Amino acid sequence: MKKKLAIFLACFMALALVFTGCSGKDEGGNVEPTESPGATDKGNANDEGKGANEEIELILWSISTESDAFHNAYTQAIKDFEAANPGVKIKHETFENQSYKTIIATSVAGNDLPDIFYTWGGGFSAPFVDSGNVLALDEYFTDEYKSQINEAALTYQTYNGKVYGVTYTTPISTLFYNKKIFAENGVEPPTTFDELVEVCEKLKANGVTPIGISAKDIWVLAMTHDNLVLKSAGHEKTVSALTRTGQSYDDPDFLKAAESFKKLVDMGAFVDGAAGRTNDEASAEFYAGRVAMFVTGSWMAGSIQQDAENPEDFDAVPYPLLGDKAAATDFMGGAADTLMVSKSSKHPELAAKAAIELARSISKYSYLDGAGLPVWEVDYDDSSVNPLTRKLAGFVEGATSFTLWFDTLMEPEYKDPYLDMLQQLYFGELSPEGFVKGMAENLEK
Repeated sequence: MKKKLAIFLACFMALALVFTGCSGKDEGGNVEPTESPGATDKGNANDEGKGANEEIELILWSISTESDAFHNAYTQAIKDFEAANPGVKIKHETFENQSYKTIIATSVAGNDLPDIFYTWGGGFSAPFVDSGNVLALDEYFTDEYKSQINEAALTYQTYNGKVYGVTYTTPISTLFYNKKIFAENGVEPPTTFDELVEVCEKLKANGVTPIGISAKDIWVLAMTHDNLVLKSAGHEKTVSALTRTGQSYDDPDFLKAAESFKKLVDMGAFVDGAAGRTNDEASAEFYAGRVAMFVTGSWMAGSIQQDAENPEDFDAVPYPLLGDKAAATDFMGGAADTLMVSKSSKHPELAAKAAIELARSISKYSYLDGAGLPVWEVDYDDSSVNPLTRKLAGFVEGATSFTLWFDTLMEPEYKDPYLDMLQQLYFGELSPEGFVKGMAENLEK
């Protein structure tokens, strides 16, 4: 499988005009930094003015905690870089997803960043670039690097015509399901929303919880809602509304999605007690075979291999259609996972090189682990990749569009109101009509 995912060119370049000057942006660990961010000189042999016996330490922040599907890929990539660059050490500090968004925003504002940091491309990171605290990477992208990644794959890392970050995966969200549970209950994977409702009704009648979800980690709720919107309104209309480029959110297609989301809630399709469950807890129930379906990103394929007792019981299909304005090949997702470099790093050239090479290696190892779908050229033996991840990679290759997660696609000031209103919709504190009007008002500010 020696190829690049050329689908990026068509899909992302179609969005280039939307993100000119402010390209796109979203979604483990718990280690708080114990020292001031930035590179620490310890004594290195091969960088920017250091003596022969000195060692350079670069600090890297990410959300790939030990329980995260990408943790091994980060670990292996760091080992490879250190082996190829004697005298350089990378200190990897990890944070929990949701809290990290606040931590990184605060650190950017205070220009208190590590050398390299994980973030989400597009609108989420636009303020970081605007702050002047992020290093442009164009001059560090050698011809070798450029030949191994499609330029269009960096659309959500490009701002005002310059590349400020590098990506390593193309996650998409799909409907994961337990084949064994489906077979035991005589149901088939749904292709339309009506079929999904029928599957949920039959499973409930047989005492099976249809769909796992976390309402505590609101982004998990958004995985289902965002898919409903995309499959109701289609890619172009959805992007136009969320990027405030002409389409109002107060629209029948968006209302239909909100009503459908509420229908799933009201019929009891989701697991009981979701308000107190984290994503990890909700996912664990799915891996254990106590829940039939789960809607999340393609990284779950890797977690299934690691955490499910019977990985062969699991499969995935595109999220069901809600009307005729989208195709099964339109996916939520895209290359938003990003590594950026602090402009204040004591070793900008080395940090830039590390960010690019780490991204390339993480793309490889995460794909081999079944955690991520590759964005860099696959020039290695991938025969060991599990069938589920390989299937998801096929979805990416055949995709007709990618729409970034809403809380990534929107600029930061619109994200929290969206998530708050979505949680209110889930708990019945806001009607579908109220949600749609609230979203329209939020995006018109």
